Amino acid sequence: MGIAFAVIAVIVLIILARSIRIASEWQRAVILRLGRFDHVAGPGLYLVFPVIDAVAQVIDLRIRTTVITAEQALTRDTVAVGVDAIVFWQVENAETAAVRIADYQQAIEQVAQTSLREMIGATDLSRLLSDRKTADEQLRRTITDKTSTWGVTARSVEIKDVSIPRELQDAMSRQAQAEREKDARVTLASAEKAIAEQILDAAKLYGTDPNALKLRQMNLLYEMNKERGTTVLIPTDMASSLGSVVALSRATRVDVP
Repeated sequence: MGIAFAVIAVIVLIILARSIRIASEWQRAVILRLGRFDHVAGPGLYLVFPVIDAVAQVIDLRIRTTVITAEQALTRDTVAVGVDAIVFWQVENAETAAVRIADYQQAIEQVAQTSLREMIGATDLSRLLSDRKTADEQLRRTITDKTSTWGVTARSVEIKDVSIPRELQDAMSRQAQAEREKDARVTLASAEKAIAEQILDAAKLYGTDPNALKLRQMNLLYEMNKERGTTVLIPTDMASSLGSVVALSRATRVDVP
């Protein structure tokens, strides 16, 4: 009797040892019972009964990344470009991911690759280069629409690099330089116009007030010579307007400090 009890106890322990499983916090185990889906187990301890139960797949629910590349893909305006992007995706429904598709990881890589080429073909080069956020969101929605039936969702997509032909790079560089030169010329013309208007206003003021013109002339002479300490000739009528300067004949020598 004791031997039979020991044998039974050993068998029970073996069954328990084979039945007890542990799933990590980010894992979900898809359990089949007699070949049919039964439940999703985890995280933590869960039981798998021998013979009647089987673990179909252990699904990782963490966000994962897939790098996709499209070389020599034509944009809507028929420019061949190369695009590198990263897809951040996550399994949201472990049951669907295990039951409805054989290899969801490979499938999402293929879907992301084809979706990238579709997005490039529907986008102009200028928009692809200048508005990457819109292209990222468009690509994310396209991938999610195709993978949601598998229980997989694209969280975000980031386009890393867009490469264009060397000849087109040179042409775009020349165009950008021409635009900058155009802007610089427009700015310079605006400044010259503003200066001319101020000079015209000043000329009108000097024309109506001779004293203002003389004061301006003396101020210019002072500014030009204040740091050099040179001797300059000032016309008598200008010297007379100072009131404190002694005029000598037609021109008077004045030391400018």
